[in-house]
Amino acid sequence: MPRPSLTKELGPEEFGQYYFLKEELKDFCRSEGLKVSGSKGDLEKRIVHYLETGEELTESVKAKSPVNLSEITLDSRLGENFRCSEDKREFFEREIGESFKFKVKFQKWLKSNPDRTYRDAIEAYWEIINSNEKTSIDKQFQYNQYIRDFFEDNDDKSLDDAIKCWKYKKGLKGHNRYEKSDLTVLKGD
Repeated sequence: MPRPSLTKELGPEEFGQYYFLKEELKDFCRSEGLKVSGSKGDLEKRIVHYLETGEELTESVKAKSPVNLSEITLDSRLGENFRCSEDKREFFEREIGESFKFKVKFQKWLKSNPDRTYRDAIEAYWEIINSNEKTSIDKQFQYNQYIRDFFEDNDDKSLDDAIKCWKYKKGLKGHNRYEKSDLTVLKGD
């Protein structure tokens, strides 16, 4: 059975059993007059509430940190609600080098250490970069997790193979985790 279209007639339980791209979620929200901002998880929560109640989910607004970005020094505190903005990227690139990237693990460290300094953050960055530990992939990045798991089990396959299997899997009802049985879609090649 093909994946159903995302419409307001879809039940919240059935919605939760299928994978939808973030852009599909945003399109649905636009068509129903719901907010389209936020992460994929925010959109999914908003849609489930709408499908259950027919009403828009009221959300509280987080206060932004009032940091003057032009005054960042090594001894400045990171602060609450840390945002990976362009000014902060420029600061880290100046201190670390042009190879600097806001990697997921580093972003999580920044957000969970508001009382630490930028100097501490630079030390943590190098520890994270030099670590061989794999970064955990958050739930909303199911595609990335699927591709990682696919290659852990199939180092002889190509990215095209992984993508074919992913497209097959996301069209099925249920979870979107890689399973060896997903390789059946490659038998026709």
